[in-house]
Amino acid sequence: MSDSKRLLHFTTDVVDAVVCLNGVIPDVHVFEAFASKPLIAADGAIVPITELGIRAEFIVGDLDSVPQELLTQVKGISEIVHVSDQDSNDFEKALRFASVQTWNRLMVVGMHGGDLEHTLNNWSVLMRYAQSMDITAHELSRVAIPIFSSFSFSPTENEILSLVPQPHARISTHGFVWNLNNEELSLGTRTGARNRADSDVVEVTLHEGSLLFFCDARLPRTPIMA
Repeated sequence: MSDSKRLLHFTTDVVDAVVCLNGVIPDVHVFEAFASKPLIAADGAIVPITELGIRAEFIVGDLDSVPQELLTQVKGISEIVHVSDQDSNDFEKALRFASVQTWNRLMVVGMHGGDLEHTLNNWSVLMRYAQSMDITAHELSRVAIPIFSSFSFSPTENEILSLVPQPHARISTHGFVWNLNNEELSLGTRTGARNRADSDVVEVTLHEGSLLFFCDARLPRTPIMA
């Protein structure tokens, strides 16, 4: 692949919609940062969202995790989209729904929490759909960005940056405390977690494979690759 680098930067008003999964729900201020955007609650996520006093425009899923009394309560407030397909999880159902609405730039929250296999499966879904959609995951004060090409990025001073292969990548880096030179990363063998910026601009040359790039959140700005 070409070593020409795209620019990863943060900007405002690029998210089409927010997808909330039934994991660890962020603070209200995260939802407030995207108050003008449609909010899709994936199945049981509507429960904690409602407890926070937040309205979801859409509830999407097989609805097996939503109490009937809550569905009755939100009927007419949220559009309920029942998808009975058991071959996909609620995250996939929400992404497919967003795609039908032509919402292709998404911020996802609530990916972690509950059983570990749910979290791992959500990351698998994220990487699969990120090949055709622009999806960023927000967790606590960090964001995870699926990477399929070489890029440059302007970090804050000493910002902690992670390059986690999905599941394999061969990369070179510049501007990190610990740089890599055409080296392989692989889940279960070697990952690039918890590195640190050592320059005003860092560069990642992705020779092959794909990554999840973790950096600090910059709400209400969200990342975009130009």
